[in-house]
Order: sequence, then C-alpha cells, then structure tokens
Amino acid sequence: MKITKHIIEKHGLNLEEFKSIQKLLKRDPNLLELGVFSAMWNEHCSYKSSRLHLKKLPTKGKQVIQGPGENAGVIDIGDDDAIVFKIESHNHPSYIEPYQGAATGVGGILRDVFTMGARPIALLNSIHFGSPSHPKTKTLLNGVVSGIGGYGNCIGIPTVAGETKFNETYNENILVNAMAVGHAQKSKIFYSKAKGINKSVVYVGSKTGRDGIHGASMASAEFDENSEEKKPTVQVGDPFTEKLLLEACLELMKDDSIIAIQDMGAAGLTSSSVEMASKGSLGIELELDKVPCREENMTPYEMMLSESQERMLIILEDGKESHARKIFEKWDLDFVVIGKTTNTKNLIMKFKNKTEGIIPIEALASKAPIYDRKWSKKKQSKKKIELKSLKKVGLEEGLIKILSSPNHSNKSWVTNQYDQMVMCDTAQRSGSDAAIIRIHKKNKAIAVSVDSSANYCKSHPITGGKQIVCENWRNIISVGARPLAITNCLNFGNPENSEVMGEFAECLDGIKEACEFLNYPVVSGNVSFYNGTNKKNIFPTPVIGGVGLIKKLSKPMNHYFKSEKSNILLIGKTFGHLEQSCFLKENFSIIEGIPPEINLVNEKNNGEIILKLINNGLIKSVHDVSNGGLLVALSEMSIGTNFGIKIQKPKKLTNLTGYFFGEDQGRYVIEIDPSNLDKVVKLLNENNIYHDNLGVTQKEFFEIEDEMKISNKELFKVNNHWYNNF
Repeated sequence: MKITKHIIEKHGLNLEEFKSIQKLLKRDPNLLELGVFSAMWNEHCSYKSSRLHLKKLPTKGKQVIQGPGENAGVIDIGDDDAIVFKIESHNHPSYIEPYQGAATGVGGILRDVFTMGARPIALLNSIHFGSPSHPKTKTLLNGVVSGIGGYGNCIGIPTVAGETKFNETYNENILVNAMAVGHAQKSKIFYSKAKGINKSVVYVGSKTGRDGIHGASMASAEFDENSEEKKPTVQVGDPFTEKLLLEACLELMKDDSIIAIQDMGAAGLTSSSVEMASKGSLGIELELDKVPCREENMTPYEMMLSESQERMLIILEDGKESHARKIFEKWDLDFVVIGKTTNTKNLIMKFKNKTEGIIPIEALASKAPIYDRKWSKKKQSKKKIELKSLKKVGLEEGLIKILSSPNHSNKSWVTNQYDQMVMCDTAQRSGSDAAIIRIHKKNKAIAVSVDSSANYCKSHPITGGKQIVCENWRNIISVGARPLAITNCLNFGNPENSEVMGEFAECLDGIKEACEFLNYPVVSGNVSFYNGTNKKNIFPTPVIGGVGLIKKLSKPMNHYFKSEKSNILLIGKTFGHLEQSCFLKENFSIIEGIPPEINLVNEKNNGEIILKLINNGLIKSVHDVSNGGLLVALSEMSIGTNFGIKIQKPKKLTNLTGYFFGEDQGRYVIEIDPSNLDKVVKLLNENNIYHDNLGVTQKEFFEIEDEMKISNKELFKVNNHWYNNF
C-alpha cells in the first residue's frame, strides 16, 4: 500500500515526522511500521512536547527508590516497606464513552502499580466536568462515576479520596484522572528493563481484540464535531479478569522467574515491547500469529495497535516457562510465548513465518521527536477589581452561596458509590483533608490526597503551580502525616498554541519551586495535552497526588470538631486576598484577578508546627484553609457534627469580608482543649508562628459575633441542596 499524505495525517503524524521516519529507516515504511511509529511518536507515549520541561522537576530524595521513567514511582517508608503510586489521565476516552473510559482508566493505573510488584491498596481520582447546566454534564458525570465505582468495587480495591469539580472550561473536554497506590516489599520491586539474549517474551492475560486501536493517537489530538465517531477507539474493561491477572502476577513475583514485566497500556503490544527492549538496549522479535485473539482474521497491524485491556508482557528467565504457565493457567488466563529478546536492537514483527516489519528500537524510542515549542509568558492583567463598588454581601449570605454551589456542595452522592472499606485497612475515608490507609498488619499508615486549581493556574501559572503543591502538602500534614512525594497529571490544551505551552512551562516552574523547597519530589506522572475542542482549550489543570507517612497510627486525625468549648486558633496570617476567590465567583460571577501569594517559608514553618502539635497530642482537630477561605473551613469542620462555633471579630478589623473569605495561603484552623491552650500558644510563640485566637466551639450553632447565627442542621441542609436539585 502506498503511504499517502492522508494516511500519514490519519496516523497523527505530520509530513516532517514522516520524512524523519524515512531517514531513520532509509526507506519508506509499510502500513504496519507506520502504525507502530504513530503509536510510539504520538504525544501520549513520546512526551515530545513536554520532555524538555519535565527535566526541570525534582525527582530525587532519600525517600525515593524509583522516580519517573518506570511504570510507577516508588518510595521508601521503612521496615522494607515501599509505596508504589502513579496518576494518569483517561480524558478523551471518558468523554467519548464515559463508563468504559473511566473504568479502563482505573484498570490501567492499577496495572501500572502491580506491574512493579505492589499489591494495590487504594484508588483516588480527580474528575472535572463542564457547567452543570450543559446538556452533556449529567450523563458524563453519571457515566464516569459509575465506571470508576464499577471497576474499583469489582476488583476489590478501595476508592478512598478524590475531587469532583465543575467549570464551563470542561464543557467539551472533561478530565478523568485516576491514581493508584500499592504496597510492596522494598526488596521485591519489579522493573521493565529487558536483560539477556534469547529470553522468552510472554503474553499473559486477556485475549486481544479490535478495541482501542489508535487509542493513544486519539488521546494526542483535539476533539472536534466528529468526536462521537471515535467511539471504537475506547477500550472495554473487565475488572474480574484484572483481579485474576493481579493475583497471577503477584504469585509469579514471589520467586525469581521474572526478568522484566510491562503493562500493555497505551499503544498496547507496541509500547510494551519497545519500552522493554529500549531500556535494556536489546532487540525483540515477535511472532504475531501466536498472539491470542478473540476476533477472527486480526491483522498484524491490529494486533500491534490494539489497546485491549488486562494484558501484560513478561520476559522470563530460562527454564521458567512451564512454572509460569501453570500459575497463569490456574488463574484461567492466557499464557503464550510470542517472541524472544535478540541482540539486533530491532523490533522484528513476524506473521506466519513472514517478516512483516523491521524497525530499529532507537528509532521508536530515543530518536522520537523532541520539540522545544514556542511559548509565551502569561501577561498579567493590570485591571484591579474595585471591591468597594460591589454590593455588600453579609457573611451568612456569602457562605450559603458558596456551600450550596456545585463545587462546594456535599459530594457524598459520588463517594457513596465507591467501596471505601474493602480490604479493611482504610483508617480514614474520603471527606477529610486526606484519606488514611493502614499498612496491613502494622501500626503505621500512609495518607493520600489529590488536588487541583485550574483558576489559579489560568490566572498566574507560576503561582498556580506552587499553590497546588502546597495545598496537597497541607492536606497531607493536616492528618498528621509527613509528606514524602507526589505524582502529577498535567492536563493542558494544545501545545502547538504558544499561550498553552507558556501555561505549561510556567506551571512547571511553580511546581518545581514548591517541590524543591518542601522536599516533596515528583516520582511519577503523566502529561495530557490536546484537551480541547474546535481550538478552544481547557484551563491549565495540573493535578497533584501526594503520599505521606504516619509512623505510628493511634487515632486518625481529621477536620471535624470534637467537643464543646474547645479553643479555635487560626495558624498563619490573613491579609484578606479576595481576587480569584470562591466568594467573588459564587456571589458576583467574578473570576478576574491574581491568586494569593505563596510564601514557601511560611508554608513550611506553619506545616512543621502543625505536625509537631499533632505528634505531641495537643490538637483535637485540624483543617487547612483553602478554597472559600476561613469561614468555609470553619463550616466544613462543623457540618456533620453537633458542634458549631462562637467566633469573635478581630479588633480593629477593617475588611470583614476579606478576613473571613480571603484565600491567603499557608493557613490552618486547629481545635484545642482549653487545658492545652497555654502549651500550644507557647510553642507557637517560640517558633515565631503567627496565630489568631478565634473563639470557641459550641453546641449546634455556627455564630460570628454581631454578624450571623445559623444552626448546624441548616448548614447541613444548605450544603446538600445542590445535588438534590441537579
């Protein structure tokens, strides 16, 4: 078949890239070879637009066992225990087919974790939808939530934390980011680097079908009005088969049979075979007629590009084939030797004893394009919001507007669809600042949280990048955990647009600065570009997934008030920053302005003192102050409890609205027993930590001196109003 311009473009390649392929091969590729190049050179697999910028991120630390470059990141939590974790996007598939797109996103990220030798212990997600009034939102929302719950619940992994947000920027391109966390022995981590010549290359798991062909390429292109036609590129998941695959792999991993193992994720058999060979500087020869297929007359092209789920590629030690086969057949899974490693440094694809394609491995991996795309710095608007010109909104009215909005209303209607307690190690489920998972049969635990902040990143990308790392760090701190490392999912628009590329570059600058200062390295992640439709890009939405360690878990710390007449302290200084705040958005539909400043010194100092207070048993509850400001944080500590607040207005306060709704960073609210107040204040003063004594807790009512008084029951009703009327 003659390769035409139309065929090249259909494969997501441009003419310059095709010329590079011709040069690397010293000939024209055939259709199979072109398909393989399209799979490996697309944005989703090659990171061709982001690789230069990703190099700036800090990825090392004494706690880091494996940073970016493997299936998932690995960190050391002591006692030969390691935590394996990663977050990835499944945005495009979930927009086209919400249930299967979300479900296979969960399945794929789970395989990334157990491929490393870890038993998955937790799932998290960050899901973003368009305006609630958009005609597609409700269907997409219900489909995605059902898909996440359906896959996670069936395979038996608890979904313990996440976020569900709405913004019209996602009307035509939703975001579905799935994170998985696993526990492994530090001495039994498995990698994907091929070693040795003439080693068996084994296909295990489900059979190959035609679902998902060109899925990775589809994820590397913008949507348009024909996106519905792409439904055949969405994979179909089977959590019951994945459970069998999980158990079979972990059983085989108990001995020394495996040299390398790789999930067949994006780009399927192509990416798994190429990545293993590339990391080992070897060649790989595949006999494609041996690939187990569930559909008749599948071609080599279809086999190499299929993204059918629940499949793995394993390279075995000599003589281990029979032993491994028994394990996989016991679990009712396919086990077929489909090839071998070679010293040719080529990918050789054979079918019925005929060579169908030969490509140098380096041409697909290290020689893939790397683009230093043009980018422009964000021009900061000099327009100042005249707050004095806005109508006066009382504290109670402003709070109710925020608590009853889609983004701040109770999300239990989402989380109730997820099994959070399966495996019996969930010490604290979703709803608090971070979830807590006990390390099985041990008295230590990890804290996990995911966070994002699109509006801040759109307004000022560097500040937004810093803020979301700090927000995640505070959430981990607030449950008494020492933050160890993060994974990130970087969701952006079209990188060929210099403004979008500028948002990406500057957000990474912010992430880098915060991670370095807080000793919070990035150990894994994913870049998702081309999130947009018909040239309209989404707001920049980096999602941060963090993991922290609780060395001794006695009673989990959360943000709910515990008793009456406790003292309430605000840690950190309040300047009353209202630009980019939820108060202005929900009460006046104003989204202009710059986000609040991030002072990393204060972030670190305030966080460290909170950890010290928790570890010394001086705090009853703690909550970080973020979206919505102080009043929203206080309400979240009250809702669902029998305890409200009685707060005195600070003396000489001139900006009441800014004090209670401003989103100044680096702040926490803490509840203290009166008997511990002097000890806490002394410790704060000794460490030069700014704090305000706000007032006390009281039964049943949420009260600000001379300004508002509302019952906890009414707050609860307000907070549950939106979904009941959606």
